[in-house]
Amino acid sequence: MTLRIAMAQLDMLVGDITKNTQSVIDAACKARDEEHADVVVFPELTLTGYPPEDLLLRPSLDQRIESALATLLAEIRDIYVVVGYPRRIDGELFNCAGVIYQGDLLVEYAKQKLPNFLVFDDKRYFSEGREAGLVDIKGVKVGLSICEDIWHPEPIAQARAAGAELILNLNASPYHIEKMGEREELLHQRATEVTLPIVYVNYMGAQDELVYEGGSFVVNAKGEKIMQAPWFEAGLYSIDMIVDESQPNKVEPVAGTIAPALGLEASVYQAMVLGLRDYITKNRFKGIVLGLSGGIDSALSLAVAVDAIGAERVQAVMMPYTYTSSISLHDAEEEANLLGVKYSVLPIESMVSAFTDVLAPEFEGYGKDTTEENLQARTRGVTLMAISNKKGYMVLTTGNKSEMAVGYATLYGDMVGGYSVLKDVFKTLVFKLCRYRNTLGYVIPERVITRPPSAELAPDQKDEDSLPSYDILDEILRMYIEEDQSAEAILATQQFDRETVYRVLRLVDVNEYKRRQSPTGVRITARGFGRDRRYPITNGWHIGE
Repeated sequence: MTLRIAMAQLDMLVGDITKNTQSVIDAACKARDEEHADVVVFPELTLTGYPPEDLLLRPSLDQRIESALATLLAEIRDIYVVVGYPRRIDGELFNCAGVIYQGDLLVEYAKQKLPNFLVFDDKRYFSEGREAGLVDIKGVKVGLSICEDIWHPEPIAQARAAGAELILNLNASPYHIEKMGEREELLHQRATEVTLPIVYVNYMGAQDELVYEGGSFVVNAKGEKIMQAPWFEAGLYSIDMIVDESQPNKVEPVAGTIAPALGLEASVYQAMVLGLRDYITKNRFKGIVLGLSGGIDSALSLAVAVDAIGAERVQAVMMPYTYTSSISLHDAEEEANLLGVKYSVLPIESMVSAFTDVLAPEFEGYGKDTTEENLQARTRGVTLMAISNKKGYMVLTTGNKSEMAVGYATLYGDMVGGYSVLKDVFKTLVFKLCRYRNTLGYVIPERVITRPPSAELAPDQKDEDSLPSYDILDEILRMYIEEDQSAEAILATQQFDRETVYRVLRLVDVNEYKRRQSPTGVRITARGFGRDRRYPITNGWHIGE
C-alpha cells in the first residue's frame, strides 16, 4: 500500500483566521484532487498565522477558533487534514495539532515543549501538553509533534512507545543563518533514535521581523534526507510512503526531489526579499520610497525593494547637499537606471539653510559639531516622510547592523522609515550581498562596492575615520551581540587591542535607546536587534563582565 502525504508549505496572514481557514480548505482540496494525497499536513498554528503573539489573549479567540474548526469539519472530505491551531481545553490554552477526517476531529495533540528564549514566548500563552498524539491513517499509526518537540528526545520517544510508525512534525521555525543545516542534523538524530521516518513541515512567509523559509523535508528511519521542498516558495509538496506489513519498519518513504541547497548569500538575500515583500503586501502599502545616496547600503536596499515588489512600485530619491560628491550623484543615477525605478533629485541645501537660520539664535556661542551633520540627515528624513504621506509609499530605511550597533545613525534622520532589510546585516556581509546580487544581473555599479564608505555629512568624510575597519568592527560586534562574550573574553582571543574593544562595546551599550526607536527589519542572524536581544536602556552593567 502507498500512503501519499502532501506538505502544505503556506504563507498565512497573522490574525486573519477566516482567510487562513479558507486557505486550508483550498489547499486540502488541491492536495486531494491534484496531488491525489491521502493526508495533507499544515504548519504550526496555521489558523492564526505565526506568531500570533498577544492576539492569543484576545477574549474572542476561543470562539473564532471553534468557528474555524467547525468550518473545516463541514467543508473537507476524503482527505486527512493535520492542522495547527490554539485551543482552550478545560480552561487552559494549548498549542494544538488536530487531525480531521470525514467531518470528525479524530485526535488532538498538545505541544509539550514550549520554547521561551530568543524570539519565542510560548510559556507566556500556552500550557504544556502531556500525552502522545497518535492517529490511525489507513492502517498506519501516525505520531504527532509540534516544532520544539522535535528538539527534545522525550516527545518523539513517547510517541514511539505508544506505537507510532511514522512521525509528523508541524513547524513554524524562523530563518537565520545556518538554521537549515541545524534542522537536518537534528532530524537525523531524532529519526535514528526512534528508527522512524519523520515528515517535517515548515511555515513559509514573513511576519514583521521574522522570516520562515519553508524547506519542508522528510527523513527515513536511518535519518537520511530523501525529499526536500524548495526554500522560500509556498506550495504543496508530496511524498509517497510504502507501507509493508511484513517489514519491521513498515513505513518507508520513497525518495523524491531534493531542492538544491542555498549558499549563504543566496539564502540571506532571499530572506530579505521575502521579508520586505510580505511586509509591504500584508500591510497594504502602495509602494516603497527610499533615499538613494550613491553608497552601498542604499544600493543594496534598492535592489531588494525592486526584487520584492517590482520597479514600478519603487521610488528612489537623491537628496544632495554641499558635501555630496559628483561620484555619488552619478552612481545613484546609474543604480536607479539599471533597476528601472522612478528617480528624483531633490537638493536639500535651501531646507538645511532655513533650519540653520531659524536655529541661529539658539546656536549662538556654540561651535559647529555633529548637530549640523544631523540636520542634514533629519532634513532628508522629513523629505522622505512627506513623500510617504502624500503617495502612500513606505519609507525603506537603509542602515545596516554595524551602524545600528554603534549608533552611527541619526534619530529622525536616516533612521526614519517603516522597515529595514539591512537591520540585521553586518557591513562586511553587505559587500558580499552586493556581489551576489550582481551575479543575478548587474544592478550595483562596481565603484559603489569598492569605494570607501562615507556618510558624506562633512568634507572628505569616511566611516573608518572614526570607526575600526569593518572587518575588525564586525567581528567584535558578532562576539559581543551574538555570542554574549564580555570585553575580557573578546580580548582573550588576542585579536584586538583593549582600547578598540572597550570603545566598541561602550558604543553598543549607550546606543540601545536609538535601536529601540528604529524600524523593524528582517532577522538574519540568531541574535538580531529586536525580539532576540532585550537589553534595558538604563542600566549599570559593566561591559568587562
